[in-house]
Amino acid sequence: MLAGSAVGLLASSLGRLYSSTYYALRDTRTPLRFAIVRVVLTTALGLFFALRLPQMLAIDRHWGVAGLTASAGIAGWVEFLLLRWKLRQRIGSIQPARAFLAKLWLSAALSAVAAWGIKLAIGRSGPITEALAVLAPYGAVYFLITSLWEIPEAQRVLKRFSRLLR
Repeated sequence: MLAGSAVGLLASSLGRLYSSTYYALRDTRTPLRFAIVRVVLTTALGLFFALRLPQMLAIDRHWGVAGLTASAGIAGWVEFLLLRWKLRQRIGSIQPARAFLAKLWLSAALSAVAAWGIKLAIGRSGPITEALAVLAPYGAVYFLITSLWEIPEAQRVLKRFSRLLR
């Protein structure tokens, strides 16, 4: 289920930001229309991915749950692309800096490698223990790397912590 959710994590996050942009432009109808498209698409794809696709692929039907989250991710990408397309028509190009995105993706990948190494080192030790032992270091490594690369959000968190420690 978690892997299925990851399919649309970036798109859903950016989609929320783009929706807020429309609200700032006093346009509430456009994000509403695209949200309706997302809900309808999530429902249709969810039914297919959860019920029919496992049968068609001859896999255990329990994998349909992952299909539900993946369908929401795909619909999130469709909504994001529609929001971006319409916003580009209205205000022009709105591309985030490629170097910035590359730093974020590389930070996430390096953090995942570190977390995976920890998971392999501790072996099977129960879901709560594994989650704490893997997810906390993942977040710490991600924060460390983004801080070193001077990502603005990480820098703001560092400044807040330094003020608290004074």
